[in-house]
Amino acid sequence: MSDLQRFLVFLSQFDFTYQKFQQIIDFMGEDLTIKNFCKTKFDKNVLSFENYQKMKDKADETLINNYIYNLNNQNIVLLTKFDEKYPRKLINYHDAPFFLFCKGDLSLLNKKSLSVVGTRKPSNYGRMITSKFVGEIAKYNITIVSGLAYGVDSIAHRKCLECGGKTIAVLGSGFNEIYPAEHKGLAEEISKKGLLISEYSPNKVATKYTFPQRNRIIAGLGDGVLITEANFKSGTIHTKDYALEYGKNIYSVPGNVDSELSYLTNDIIKSGQASCVTSPQDILKDYEASFIDNNKRSFQLSLEEQMIVSLLEGGMKDIDYLIKNSKLSTNIFNSCLTTLEIRGIINRLPGGFIALN
Repeated sequence: MSDLQRFLVFLSQFDFTYQKFQQIIDFMGEDLTIKNFCKTKFDKNVLSFENYQKMKDKADETLINNYIYNLNNQNIVLLTKFDEKYPRKLINYHDAPFFLFCKGDLSLLNKKSLSVVGTRKPSNYGRMITSKFVGEIAKYNITIVSGLAYGVDSIAHRKCLECGGKTIAVLGSGFNEIYPAEHKGLAEEISKKGLLISEYSPNKVATKYTFPQRNRIIAGLGDGVLITEANFKSGTIHTKDYALEYGKNIYSVPGNVDSELSYLTNDIIKSGQASCVTSPQDILKDYEASFIDNNKRSFQLSLEEQMIVSLLEGGMKDIDYLIKNSKLSTNIFNSCLTTLEIRGIINRLPGGFIALN
């Protein structure tokens, strides 16, 4: 490990904002080493004398080695903005996290993804819609990003895992202080089948400030952001604002105009901040998606083929139903059907019925 890497590992132990980390780095200049840190006379506006002394007390080789050992022992990978594996989706944002603690599949950081967010207390409609959209979209090699919270977040993670998809959970705490505690089991499963990430060191306890902060990471990691159900008091509004700032596509599911839980989703559709989506296909058309069958084989599908496959998700359908609801011409429909059959994605059944394999 280089002197720069050791210095960054040392720095990651402290509970500073990403702006403060950047200030310290900028003030030190090019010599980013622990040795130089210990002899630098910091401006009080960059680092107070009290904080500087506390940090110097931890600038001990044995303590740093123990910290590195504990990270390795917990299978935690520490990424910094200097690392090649740091997600390209975040690197150019002015508020990009300086550190990312990761457990799981790092390759997911740079793959096609959709962030799914919403209220922590969804209605039955919100639960159903979230499961429906995630269940379909996760089958197209699109990673689902959310925040491990109650409600829409946990529904999105669980449905994605249930479908054999990949999911990223962005925490508002350190790995040793999972919040809510009831989701420790879910977090463990995600770390094995997907990816857990946090900008906070492992022992950081969640606060009311850390959740709005982590929402910028959720917005940044998704190629788009889907809001399934939320009111104006929901923390989802922070994710929406970050997504707007970052120029992300925002998708919103309309809800009952008399339901408080649909106030935000309906309002951002009405104001033009989000696209109105009523089916997963409304989102998938913006992605070059690959369908994954039950045997995890991948196939590149055209939008027309995706429409047919989506209609068959609920069970076998007759040809007349498929032509009518796909709104495809007979020639295009028959061509798509032949291609899907050759690939082994569908089966023709007696009586003019079609079903997914």
